[in-house]
Amino acid sequence: MPQATEDIKSRARRIWEEIIPSGDAAALPDVMHPDCADHSARPGEPPGIEGLTATMRWLHGVFADLAFDIHHVIGEGDTVAVHCTLTGRHTGDLMGIPATGLPVATPMIHILRFRDGKASDHWAVHDDMATMRQLGVRPATQHGQPPLPAAAS
Repeated sequence: MPQATEDIKSRARRIWEEIIPSGDAAALPDVMHPDCADHSARPGEPPGIEGLTATMRWLHGVFADLAFDIHHVIGEGDTVAVHCTLTGRHTGDLMGIPATGLPVATPMIHILRFRDGKASDHWAVHDDMATMRQLGVRPATQHGQPPLPAAAS
């Protein structure tokens, strides 16, 4: 694998293993392009590193003991995919759900495109339904399957 791909994989891993869990906003410019676009940003987030910093601070306000367990980091060309699980304890408002103190483990995938050695685009997919189930907001399911819809009368 070309060294450039290994370098961006390492930078991507650093985001979720070091920077976000520690809340180190000063380190974001080391790995994020100044005009990076977060295509999965929460509504109303400012663009660029300012928005990423706001998201990172929000995560720390929602989850104590925030960490990411990385399962896979896959790179091709200028793009890296990170498959990980966010873990933490729910200690702040999450989508209108007041703090429960419960532990969560949310599976997610992040895709980053790099330019000039820094992430310039970010997309994310996370299993919010799994989080809602863990917080008791949605009923638990058997064998990971969603509940069947009620029969029409």
